[in-house]
Amino acid sequence: MRSAAQTYKSVARQISNPRELEASLLLQAAARLQSVHDDWDHDAPVQTRLNDALLYNRKLWSVFLADMTDANNPMPRDLRQNVANIGIFVMNHTVSVMQNPKPEQLGSLININREIAAGLLGRA
Repeated sequence: MRSAAQTYKSVARQISNPRELEASLLLQAAARLQSVHDDWDHDAPVQTRLNDALLYNRKLWSVFLADMTDANNPMPRDLRQNVANIGIFVMNHTVSVMQNPKPEQLGSLININREIAAGLLGRA
């Protein structure tokens, strides 16, 4: 499995706009989680796919959290704080999903990624 950082580099070469890059990665993470959700009852190795999708999403959000806490980040402080708060929720919810995996728990992670991607692309 490719790490979020490897995917970030790969996509960065194809997309010059950082907002588009971040949106693309969020949509990719959402798609992975959605695929696990949709195949939950029909996929024998669902736990492995779930763990892979959650790990990818967690690594991606770790990058976002690190960026939001960087004092040199030019974004307004309030916006950085809001994104950081969402990132903390994502991390906490991921732990909850890992402790008691159920397909319906993936919805909030999928929706968060899609909504933020839409905002980054100016579709929100």
